[in-house]
Amino acid sequence: MIPFSQAVRFWLKLGFISFGGPTGQIAIMHHELVERRRWISEGRFLHALNYCMLLPGPEATQLATYIGWMMHRTWGGIVAGGLFVLPSVFILIALSWIYLAYGDVPLLAGLFYGIKPAVVAIVLAAAHRIGSRALKNAWLWTIAAAAFIAIFAFDAPFPAIVIAAGIAGYFTPGKFSSGGGHSCAHASFGPALIDDHTPTPEHARFSWKKFSAFGFAGLALWALVLGALAAVHGWDGTLTQMGWFFTKAALVTFGGAYAVLPYVVQAAVEQYHWLTALQMIDGLALGETTPGPLIMVVAFVGFIGAGVAGALVATFFTFLPSFIFIFMGAPFIETTHGDLRFTAPLTGITAAVVGVILNLALFFAYHVLWPEGRSGPFDWPSAVIGVAAFAALFRFRAGIIPVIAACAALGLAARLLL
Repeated sequence: MIPFSQAVRFWLKLGFISFGGPTGQIAIMHHELVERRRWISEGRFLHALNYCMLLPGPEATQLATYIGWMMHRTWGGIVAGGLFVLPSVFILIALSWIYLAYGDVPLLAGLFYGIKPAVVAIVLAAAHRIGSRALKNAWLWTIAAAAFIAIFAFDAPFPAIVIAAGIAGYFTPGKFSSGGGHSCAHASFGPALIDDHTPTPEHARFSWKKFSAFGFAGLALWALVLGALAAVHGWDGTLTQMGWFFTKAALVTFGGAYAVLPYVVQAAVEQYHWLTALQMIDGLALGETTPGPLIMVVAFVGFIGAGVAGALVATFFTFLPSFIFIFMGAPFIETTHGDLRFTAPLTGITAAVVGVILNLALFFAYHVLWPEGRSGPFDWPSAVIGVAAFAALFRFRAGIIPVIAACAALGLAARLLL
């Protein structure tokens, strides 16, 4: 078993390098944990990822929590998920302070200009990486294509796509029997510490007693903190209302941050007036270009609305449900490993997610390449930076952090020279 101290160092490092949104972060974890370190097999990794895709909340954070829990019990999950989030909290608090104090800083604007097309390239490369492993037959390709058309052309809600893919897998399990690719994973990467056939550890075995205990503990912690805020600030106080609102937001974040952002914008800007629409757009740009889950933009919203306390309250209530869902549900998911009745729906969901990821990449690309909308000019420098970043990632297998650093430098140069 990996020493706990070594795992802590890795999770801390991951918290500082997890750029590229959920797909980029999942790609980083896959490279580090499945390909390089061999802490977990690809089959177990994808099985955990499929469950996290079903949950409301940031799937990359939940995946880190799941794997940390598998390796080092409850504290391993808390440390893995916590360290995945905390660096981005403090970075966003610092950037939010700079934003309020100094406004539009040309240096930062230039760096962000280069990072944005790099993010597009990271998402595209991750879509290719995940799709090449998940889409093992024509049926899975069909599901991915149908998911892309549904969300791109018909603006279908992500939960509906997930449910439809899961139902397809449940009623046609034979179509997914070749989707796992376990033998291929072994041939490519070798045996893993937590391998496809590694027995489930004792702490990961499901029991109703543990299920109830984690549910009660999570609910009690939520009520204690929200009750304390209400006692100090009153129910109508800004911090109390932030705690209540971000609890509700955390429970409807199916499909990642972009699925819930309209809800956050509507409430934070129009209902509570914690910040303006222009400030929200700037906060989203900061969230896209800092490590950690994109939903960490809630820390920016909280900071603008109520300072450091607001950022911490927004973060706590947004991420608490994710930890509860993992500790309650992951033991049951471990009992389904290798059972086609359960793995087939999850494999179908993974295929659908590939189509959704491609749609997200196109969404990013449109806003980066046509920053003023379809009537505005095409941004050629961003296109060149994006193509170079994709070539570096896909063709030359460059690391994500060097690519982001190089693109940031190119973006600053472009802004200074053009």
